[in-house]
Amino acid sequence: MSSQRVHAAEHAVGVAAPAGVVYGLLADAVRWPVLFPSYVHVERMDHDGTQERLHLWDLVQGRVRPLRVRRRLHPRTRTVATERIDPVTPGVVTSGLWRVTPDGDRCVLSLRREHDPPPWFGSSPETDDSALEAEVVTRLDEVKAVAERWTALDQLLLGFEDSIRVSGPHELVYDFFHRIEDWPELVPHIDWVDVEEDVPGVQVADLGSCDWDGAGAVVSRAVRLCFPSAGRVVHKDLLATDPDGAQERPGLSRLLAGHTTEWSVLPGPLGTIVVCSHSVMLKEAALDSALGSDATLVDARHEVRAGLGRASREVLGLAKWHAESALRRVG
Repeated sequence: MSSQRVHAAEHAVGVAAPAGVVYGLLADAVRWPVLFPSYVHVERMDHDGTQERLHLWDLVQGRVRPLRVRRRLHPRTRTVATERIDPVTPGVVTSGLWRVTPDGDRCVLSLRREHDPPPWFGSSPETDDSALEAEVVTRLDEVKAVAERWTALDQLLLGFEDSIRVSGPHELVYDFFHRIEDWPELVPHIDWVDVEEDVPGVQVADLGSCDWDGAGAVVSRAVRLCFPSAGRVVHKDLLATDPDGAQERPGLSRLLAGHTTEWSVLPGPLGTIVVCSHSVMLKEAALDSALGSDATLVDARHEVRAGLGRASREVLGLAKWHAESALRRVG
């Protein structure tokens, strides 16, 4: 008989938000990357209202982890049952159960995670009890922090896009977005870039740049997922500091509690359409320092839309120039 045992961890936390709000955050997995720091990107592969399959990338101990996740959603009982497979450890299936229990105008949120390694699977630092404990606590804390801002979430969340038409093949445009290491020579507000791509298509980039509102120099880190067959690059900001290492971000970037960007290169009969989409969660506590004591979330939404839009249009215009000038040189 196998000496392997089930590894499990379970915790619960009180949340100052209605149970329906918390369950809604759990159910809407596609929005997690902008809501929660540890999620990079989530794609819904299929969904029938009760069961769904997700392709998910998250961060564990600084490593980007791709996962295949099956979920069963039960809105009446406010539970979500999950099974996930890590391609790096395909012999281990981690199961989980989220449960939201009403408690007046508050609720209790619990999460149980467990896995039962097969007999041939050795020990792993990512699948032991301490790792599960840390992950469960982190996930609960993330959901609690967002859910307790539920009365302002509609104003805190912001999504928008800009686009441009390019008279050139989509391969050249995609190449511009993929090769971010070349941006210091191509994009004026980027000073330097250091990129690691240990796994093809998964980039971890450190960037030194001028903040997108021109307020000063900023050092940031991002995870970028590159999908060449689909012509897409997903960019998730992880942190930003000033060059001296202080945690306070310069300028309007301090307003961002969460930020993801996606560049989509869409070939068409009349040329290539390039779309830059932003998803933002604002940081309400930074209103005073970024915009002044009389500022509102409406002001913040306007400033962030305008500032990020200017930066997006600059990069879109440079991608167009890169592709079209390459064609002219070849011609």
